[in-house]
Amino acid sequence: MDKSKGIKTALVMEGGAMRGMFTCGVLDVFMEQGIKFDAACGVSAGAVFSCNFKSGQIGRAIRYNKKYSKDPRYCSIRSLIRTGDLYGTDFCYREIPDVLDIFDRKAFSENPMPFYVGATDVFTGEARYHNCEKCDEEDMLWMRASASMPLLSRIVEVDGYSLLDGGISDPIPYGYMESLGYNKNVIILTQPESYKKAKSRAVPVIKLMMKKYPAIIYAMEHRHEVYARQLEEIKAKEKAGDVFVIRPSVPLGIGRTEKDAGSLERVYQEGRKEAVLHFDDLKKFCKSEFTS
Repeated sequence: MDKSKGIKTALVMEGGAMRGMFTCGVLDVFMEQGIKFDAACGVSAGAVFSCNFKSGQIGRAIRYNKKYSKDPRYCSIRSLIRTGDLYGTDFCYREIPDVLDIFDRKAFSENPMPFYVGATDVFTGEARYHNCEKCDEEDMLWMRASASMPLLSRIVEVDGYSLLDGGISDPIPYGYMESLGYNKNVIILTQPESYKKAKSRAVPVIKLMMKKYPAIIYAMEHRHEVYARQLEEIKAKEKAGDVFVIRPSVPLGIGRTEKDAGSLERVYQEGRKEAVLHFDDLKKFCKSEFTS
């Protein structure tokens, strides 16, 4: 980046559950091509999958998702009934990274790039952010909180906050990164440009089951409006040349809890394709040094 002109470039990633395989494809191409950023920020799947970008582990996210997506310990109604979490927290946040497909915490810690994850405060409905530096127990709790969907996950307690999915309050966290001084950002979206978000069909159930958390109810009721405003702002910034957006060209056609390895691979390859397609323009936008 051109530091003499005060340009700081961040990587910003929205969530989308298993649409996140698209983001994984994009990030793997970035790593293969040696693309660097001054910082990164993600919410929900955009946080838990993209931590591999900071640790430099090409292919890890698609690999373990394809291998364990059908394992009931990973994601199942059984897990939800037994533990209160659709995605098994011990399996996803301990056994996979510590035993089955080792997450390189040393590389993660040694990479100086700040890596922020966002979650939603259940008492205020506001976004809270945390810079994950080591991917230790505290950082893992923040990542888990960022991806904890209402009704399908337990509330996560960390650093004095009670948290759920970051996509509730700040679906595309470019504004937060701008507030930190990152003024020329690359945004990875998991929906095509034509996408219009509808009001969540889960709102009536959330009103019934989460009466103690009116701020979350309000945030879920208005989430589609927040998302629409963010997309309009992003389009304006994109037109002005202030952000660079990589998004699917067509709807990805994948379930939020997709278990079919072929579908996961297809969406991953869509991400790779879009990254390669836009590589030259991205290079001009970032004005960075590429290793290959």
